[in-house]
Amino acid sequence: MNRLQAAILNGAVMSLVLAPLAISKIRSRQQTPGAQTAQVSVQQQNDEFVAKITKQIAGHEQEPAGKVFKNIQILKNTPAARLLLIMNLGYSHALGVTCTHCHVEQDFSSDDKRPKRAAREMAVMHRSINEQLAKMQNLDPNPQGHFINCSTCHRGNVDPMVSDK
Repeated sequence: MNRLQAAILNGAVMSLVLAPLAISKIRSRQQTPGAQTAQVSVQQQNDEFVAKITKQIAGHEQEPAGKVFKNIQILKNTPAARLLLIMNLGYSHALGVTCTHCHVEQDFSSDDKRPKRAAREMAVMHRSINEQLAKMQNLDPNPQGHFINCSTCHRGNVDPMVSDK
């Protein structure tokens, strides 16, 4: 695994690690019981989609996502089960959205929704930034490397310019 692949993997792993912390922080800021219920229902909806898809791919969880799912353009070689985790605990948490924010509910492979196309563009930007960070020689040493992920800017919001929900 080269340095870029390690940085990308670290970014995905950190999304998985940091996303629950970000959601916990968002929940602690919410004052009304109704708002907290709404946030929980977002995760419940996503968990239901993941459970349904996991059943559909039973026996193929460790195969590359590009072979298991249609229209995979990034993370093609990631095991299918890990891709579901990255989507559920990474992307959706980082933006605070349900799966159907980006995906057409009846056809997850469809590119009809602008947010899905935008997410792909953001992934290219994310990869480019991490490539540049990996090249930097004058940053303070970090044993995990220097990288960004979706949560770096979005922090649980669709609009990265919004600082708080």
